[in-house]
Amino acid sequence: MSLAVVATWSVCAAAIGGVVARPFRWPEAVWAIAGASVLLLAGLIAPGAAWTAVGRGLDVYLFLIGMMLLSETAREHGLFDWIAATAAIHARGSSPRLFLLIYAAGIVTTTFLSNDATAVVLTPAVYAAARKARAEPLPLLFACALIANAASFVLPISNPANIVLYGGTMPPLGEWLGSFALPSVASIVVTFLALRWIERRRIAGTCATDIARMPLSAGGRAALAGIVGTAGLLLVVSAFDIALGLPTALAGTATTLGVCALVRDSPLVPVRSVSWSVLPLVAGLFVLVEALTLTGVTGQIAALLQAVSADPARGAAIAGTVLAFGSNAMNNLPAGLFASMAVAQAQPPRIVTDALLIGVDLGPNLSITGSLATILWLQAIRREGEDVGFRQFLKVGAVTMVPALIAALGTRLMLG
Repeated sequence: MSLAVVATWSVCAAAIGGVVARPFRWPEAVWAIAGASVLLLAGLIAPGAAWTAVGRGLDVYLFLIGMMLLSETAREHGLFDWIAATAAIHARGSSPRLFLLIYAAGIVTTTFLSNDATAVVLTPAVYAAARKARAEPLPLLFACALIANAASFVLPISNPANIVLYGGTMPPLGEWLGSFALPSVASIVVTFLALRWIERRRIAGTCATDIARMPLSAGGRAALAGIVGTAGLLLVVSAFDIALGLPTALAGTATTLGVCALVRDSPLVPVRSVSWSVLPLVAGLFVLVEALTLTGVTGQIAALLQAVSADPARGAAIAGTVLAFGSNAMNNLPAGLFASMAVAQAQPPRIVTDALLIGVDLGPNLSITGSLATILWLQAIRREGEDVGFRQFLKVGAVTMVPALIAALGTRLMLG
């Protein structure tokens, strides 16, 4: 192994470690960009290759921009407060019922708008619901975080990682549902039961019933229409195998401009509130992946994938499990990119590729930096004055992710 390869791996490991551990409590983006910068300055990756890697993430950037604009527009015009009051009223004073309603809302949001939307759009509403109902917020916030990954393979649009992994060979919707409908149900149900059990003491008892719900403003109604319209748009474009980024960005921009024009407000207000740091974080991760790819790691992974695929069922179980835990070591976005390139070279049986997708989608529920959606969730709860440390999330993730992964992979293997 050459000195350049060792140096590349060392820099990437340090950068990914910084994203995971956040030394000095610096933002995750700082460490990703620092790692990419060191690779460039040390000549371990050429500027052209780095720029190509950054450009490869264009669809993801556009998708995130659209979702974040939708979220901030909805927040600014009271939609989250209205949704929160509605959920709290329908809980009828029962904390367990409020927990169930939040989890169900997460299933719908993740399925039709993606796991990133659940982190960005739903999380503020969940915190507002807990505040209005005077309920313990963390169990409800954990429900929001975990369902974002547990339901992220119901449909192709439920997670951008699905499109990354399958690339231009996305299965038709009927085939997709045949492979993932039942494993998704297993993932969702087992995650709920495990989380409900581990949080049983904090969600026991009653919550407030004397909750006032102000009528939804014109801006709030327009924001809600924009979110619903975006969900419909994403379903349509995914059916035609069109990249989701640009339609999402256009829908988010149109909603923001339309709502602001309706209420005669400046669009700069929601724009300033967007967590823009997530974009350089994603760009930095793409550069790190490209640098590692240039060391030949993709070919090695493809060879391993071919070896385990000799026995498709056993290979699927191994591949899905390894990628599930590996996604927590380096975030599921770069892990998904590696898997995608390895799949393109190895051409494993369909069941192995499906298991890889389950692993890259569900596995990140183990740790707080396992997926981009969970990082976005963490940023959202910090804005509300809450925080969750790595160990605190790991205690919940270990109890919920492992049985859900076994259930989802086992269900997919039984389908053959």
